[in-house]
Amino acid sequence: MTFGSPARAAANPFTPAQACNNDFGGSWAQVSDGHRSIYASDGTKTGDVYLMYNSATGYNCVATLKAVAIGSTTGVAARLRVSGSSWVEDSGNYKYYAAKQRSARDACVMYEGSVLNGTMWTGNGRYTWGNCG
Repeated sequence: MTFGSPARAAANPFTPAQACNNDFGGSWAQVSDGHRSIYASDGTKTGDVYLMYNSATGYNCVATLKAVAIGSTTGVAARLRVSGSSWVEDSGNYKYYAAKQRSARDACVMYEGSVLNGTMWTGNGRYTWGNCG
């Protein structure tokens, strides 16, 4: 009896810079301390959340890229908070990613991403102020 190799999950075809560019245009670079992996309680990686910056506009973009159910419309969310304001969110049933941007020139930001894995939401982010300026 022979066994085939296990099926590999499809990779997300988008980078965080592409996600921000597709939704908002411009040139985006990942900031230092601008990445968190998202894991379910069983250790399954469900996604990655990235904080990106556009130096020409002073905007930040948070992009959550799915690592599960890629290509299927399932829940994914990207949240961004600029100092002095409330959290803003892009949340919905998307095939690959969610992304949200806000002006953050001369301000600090926090970010968070979430992915629906089956019936449970998993999330991660940076909950301290950073990327100030």
